[in-house]
Amino acid sequence: MSQTLSGKVAIVTGAGSGINLAFASALLDKGCNVVFADLGLRPEAQEVVGTHQSSARGRGRAVFQKTDVRDWSQLEQMFVTAEREFGRIDIVCPGAGVYEPTFSNFWCPPGSSGSHDSVDGGRYAILDINLIHPIRTTQLAISRFLNAKQPGNKTIVLISSTAAQDTSIATPLYDASKHAISGFVRSLGDISSANIRIAAVAPGIIKTPIYTDNPEKLAMIDARDVWVEPEEVAAVMVALIERDTMSEKIGDYSESGDISIEGGIILEVTKGRARPVTAYNDPGPSGPGALASNMAASEQAARNMLRPGWGFPHSRL
Repeated sequence: MSQTLSGKVAIVTGAGSGINLAFASALLDKGCNVVFADLGLRPEAQEVVGTHQSSARGRGRAVFQKTDVRDWSQLEQMFVTAEREFGRIDIVCPGAGVYEPTFSNFWCPPGSSGSHDSVDGGRYAILDINLIHPIRTTQLAISRFLNAKQPGNKTIVLISSTAAQDTSIATPLYDASKHAISGFVRSLGDISSANIRIAAVAPGIIKTPIYTDNPEKLAMIDARDVWVEPEEVAAVMVALIERDTMSEKIGDYSESGDISIEGGIILEVTKGRARPVTAYNDPGPSGPGALASNMAASEQAARNMLRPGWGFPHSRL
């Protein structure tokens, strides 16, 4: 079920920064054309797209498609853009995600200060971004793949988290969304019969703007914690497409790796290491870069809200 990347076409949501930018960059360097689907591009992403305006020297070409992943019509448009620009689609990564932001946060109920979720809206933006958009994008991808004119294997790569094996009172909606992503990927493991592989990575503490641009999230990191670089996660994501086996050591691609890559696999990514996350009797996140160690203050802040009056003024009852 593996596939080569040269000449292939990928759609990556959230490619304007972080893990998804590193993944899109890795694909481009291997000759894969990429649609960057995001609300906007950070300067580093603008540079990548700008230097990949053509397929010169065996590198892939990049196209930016402005996309709000909460809007299903915009999700469809990124597929239309890929087909118009490149004539095919081989790889889809609905990777955009947020980490319990104030604008959509369990502890900032709809209608409260800072929340963008409407009391009458009937939905949480964080779940639209982290869960509904990957599910809908996967549906659209499978439909396109089943009707593709070009033969060959196809791949869908999702992003779970070590939070899918762990929980924190400080981030309940984020944790719920990542638990759901892992279950969703496992449930679709058998679509390999249609030459489609679905797989996921479950990163630990990644040095991306999701932490570095948010002081309240950065405070969760202890000085002794080890950062995992986005490029390490991207390398595992590429292996999920290119390979049928890999080693636990990231970058070690010996002929017979100790990890068998199959549909439905979820690979935890910590510092320099990848390991399969099993559905039953899994030991849980471990090793450098697995989990943030300084969650106590954030968790206590959440517990401090558990008093009469919380959320009540924003209720219709």
